[in-house]
Amino acid sequence: MTRQLDEQIAGRFPVGQRLRVLDVGMGQGTQALRLARAGHKVTGVEQDAAMVAAARAALAAEPEGIQGRVRIVEGDGRETGVHFLPGSFDVVLCHGVLMYVEEPDALLAGLARMLAHGGLLSLLVRNADALAMRPGLAGDWAGATAAFDSTVYRNRLGIEARADRLDAVSASLAGIAAPLHAWYGVRVFTDGAADDVVPPSEDAELAALLAAEERAGRTDPYRRVAALLHVCGVRD
Repeated sequence: MTRQLDEQIAGRFPVGQRLRVLDVGMGQGTQALRLARAGHKVTGVEQDAAMVAAARAALAAEPEGIQGRVRIVEGDGRETGVHFLPGSFDVVLCHGVLMYVEEPDALLAGLARMLAHGGLLSLLVRNADALAMRPGLAGDWAGATAAFDSTVYRNRLGIEARADRLDAVSASLAGIAAPLHAWYGVRVFTDGAADDVVPPSEDAELAALLAAEERAGRTDPYRRVAALLHVCGVRD
């Protein structure tokens, strides 16, 4: 997904432009810190206290110049209007959040309002059209059958969450004046791996794995059965 995001940023903004980035649901700050290292000014919003602490600890380990480019706000991503003025950001990220929001339309509208004209909205959502893949590949035929018509699933932490269909996300983006610009699949081949599987230790093997996932993530029909969808909209 990092490569996909960088591709969209490079195709949308001039090389060397220092962007204003909002990361809603920043978690431990992986993307926020990476973008700050690239020279961008990043604001992260996170409501989970443990994640906020982890992000602050990770930020404290960075050089002073990078620390100065990151602001962490502890709060609810649905209340961006409380903290920021409309049009304040060039890029808004919301990765791995919408699956835990029962009614996402208000959150999406708020994210779109944060974008300047021509700004990029990057979403990572669970793919409802692929919910049958994991149980099916595991031989859980009852689970696979039930998943075909469902948008609800239980993740590996045992938490019930919500999935989205690409057509529905596209319609939502059109409705908030940030129509669909590009989309990718994420975790096409590796979603079925067990939690305790160790990633390849050889650089060449890991590079081959990432290359295969990246190619599949942008190629039909593979991307349509990815566990996750990386969906990008552009503000009118």
